[in-house]
Amino acid sequence: MTIWNTVSGMFNAVGTGGAALIDKLTGAIGSLSGGDRQKSVAFTVAMIALSAKMAKADGVVTADEIRAFKELFDMPKGEERNVARLFNLAKQDVAGFDAYAHRIADLYPDDPDTLEDIVDGLFHIAKADNYVHEAELAYLQAVAGIFGLSDREFERIKVRHVKSDRIDPYSVLGVPRSMSDADLKKHYRKLVAETHPDRLIARGVPEEFVRIANDRLAAINEAWDMIELERGF
Repeated sequence: MTIWNTVSGMFNAVGTGGAALIDKLTGAIGSLSGGDRQKSVAFTVAMIALSAKMAKADGVVTADEIRAFKELFDMPKGEERNVARLFNLAKQDVAGFDAYAHRIADLYPDDPDTLEDIVDGLFHIAKADNYVHEAELAYLQAVAGIFGLSDREFERIKVRHVKSDRIDPYSVLGVPRSMSDADLKKHYRKLVAETHPDRLIARGVPEEFVRIANDRLAAINEAWDMIELERGF
């Protein structure tokens, strides 16, 4: 049974939406047996609901944002309707996003890496139109705060997506500029290993979302190339 079969069955179980939709969805997720299956479904539902609210945060859902949303979801034919159902319910307005974020945080109490994966995916939606609106950035920071990510951790995620004229490669890697060459190389190798798609899948991220890992790895390697030139490795 694929992740989408499970999501489809869950939607049939919760029935219609309404004010209790969040409770119904998190209740259905909590009733799933098997840690990996539960985590994969929770991740998928979080990305659908929070992506919809992310796209609406600046007041308008653009065609680019819809395209970016679809890029994150490799859905088999027949499942689009179920995904669109939740997406359309969630995108009605930005109110209530904190409830979704809190419920998802509760499902990952000791797994900050997966919560970071979710914020990474949301940034992918936000930057689809080549500009991260201030309202979107505030939304993302609020979600990250609910997830328990520190300001420094949020900044590290942000600089991977929000490009500026002067990118700080050390911020991308999340390290101080004073770090020694040996420690820096060790840290870089650790980041590359942790970003491998297999590592994400092992901690519950569905295979359909490996684009998150690919985008993150590209940003890490770009930052490392800049540091190599600076330090003369």
